[in-house]
Amino acid sequence: MLLCVAGCQQASSPFLPQYSQIDLLIENGEVLDGLGNGAIVADVVIVGDRIVFVGEANFSAGDLASRVAKRIDATGKTVTPGFIDLHSHGDPLQTPAMENFLAMGVTTITLGQDGSSPDVAPLSDWLAEVSAKGIGTNLAMFVGHGTLRNQAGIGRSDSPEPDAMQRMLDSLHESLAYTFGLSTGLEYNPGLNASTGELRALAKVVGQNDRMIMSHMRNEDDDQLENSIAELLEQGEDARVHVSHLKSVYGKGSARAEEILAILTEARANGIEISADVYPYSASYTGIDIVFPVWAKTREQFDVAKTERRDELAEYLRNRINRRNGPEATLLGTDPYTGKTLADLAHEMELPFDDVLIDVIGPDGASGAYFVMNDELQARLLADPLVGVCSDGSPTGYHPRGHGTFAKIIEKYVMQDRLLTLREAVAKMTSFPAALLRIEDRGIIKENMIADLLIFDPRNVHDNATYPDPLQLAEGFEVVIVNGKIAREDGRQAADLFGRVLQPHAIQ
Repeated sequence: MLLCVAGCQQASSPFLPQYSQIDLLIENGEVLDGLGNGAIVADVVIVGDRIVFVGEANFSAGDLASRVAKRIDATGKTVTPGFIDLHSHGDPLQTPAMENFLAMGVTTITLGQDGSSPDVAPLSDWLAEVSAKGIGTNLAMFVGHGTLRNQAGIGRSDSPEPDAMQRMLDSLHESLAYTFGLSTGLEYNPGLNASTGELRALAKVVGQNDRMIMSHMRNEDDDQLENSIAELLEQGEDARVHVSHLKSVYGKGSARAEEILAILTEARANGIEISADVYPYSASYTGIDIVFPVWAKTREQFDVAKTERRDELAEYLRNRINRRNGPEATLLGTDPYTGKTLADLAHEMELPFDDVLIDVIGPDGASGAYFVMNDELQARLLADPLVGVCSDGSPTGYHPRGHGTFAKIIEKYVMQDRLLTLREAVAKMTSFPAALLRIEDRGIIKENMIADLLIFDPRNVHDNATYPDPLQLAEGFEVVIVNGKIAREDGRQAADLFGRVLQPHAIQ
């Protein structure tokens, strides 16, 4: 009789009795944990900002049912961790909602890329302002090498004074206490002026603080790619290193991709912690100064070159543009040229395209998309298990990657081309970037992890952004949950902002 009473009491005990209220219950979803495992049908129970249970929850009737504040029936839908964008852009003080990212399933972005972070010292003041104003996604911040150079008084110098160099290293050390690493933009001013010695000195500080270097490498042209990777691998002797938006400009074919991947594989075998990410587009997007020579990238340099080296500059631009698939392959994204190719503009103005670049646009007069990559090569890079995904996009950039990247991964590379399975793609966009960034409480669905989650039917995910109309939101991610709160549901964004400025793991 006593055994019966005890058994009956156990059977009627409330499920998860330590919680008086269940804030969100996702029922009957096909749960992909983010680690590459197959889907399981399960419920996900959320209290506050945490996942407290994954399994059969049994909140069906009576007192149990009354404890659930909100239910979502995910029957037939996929439940995954929120995506983490390894290379993002934007200004959360200007566009705090970050709707473009949330609409394509991104719950965490990374800013401060390409060597450029906000010109605020200390950077923690800017992050505090972002936190106070609010942000729609979570934010993992990097500090920019170029910004540190300018703040230290080095600017475009190729031989920093010792005291200025020390100021930069000290600022880097201070910033790494609350950022996820250093970003470099070695194809842009002022970072392009940095020597190997300077980069190694920076890497030592990054490594001592157990952070990583994300690098827009010095030159992404196919014939210079090995040299650029080699330069980064030298820094990898002192710190973890990462190739931002890995690409081969005018390289072609999967065999070339295999050669590039072999370099990274060999480096890992030799103890270098190197990783990379790609975006799923054949066009890059950046300022038009990318096609100008090093000696004519700034306005001051350009004015001198235009006067004293005009013929040389024109020849350089002709050769570079033609090598990058011609003026038809440069699509301008800045008013008043938005939506026109360089070839279109040259035709309208009845000028050679090199004259348009010199006399009309200049190195600081526009940004654009550049169709310089090979789909077969880039797809092979994407398929590699140690290459992650980034958008390199922003809420306002005139390139579809800022609104479509993660939806395109699902729609094209999973559902259409079968390049990746859904579980492989999800792992590539969740646990993989979380591990690289050393974010220990996101990117995986399991108990005690932060509830950044997505609910969607992969058959309904669509990338709507195009090159002519790049600011179209993705669709199909039916529910986007950030820190346990529903940030976006059925195509509508919540009025409140639930993102956080994330803190990196503590420095030992």
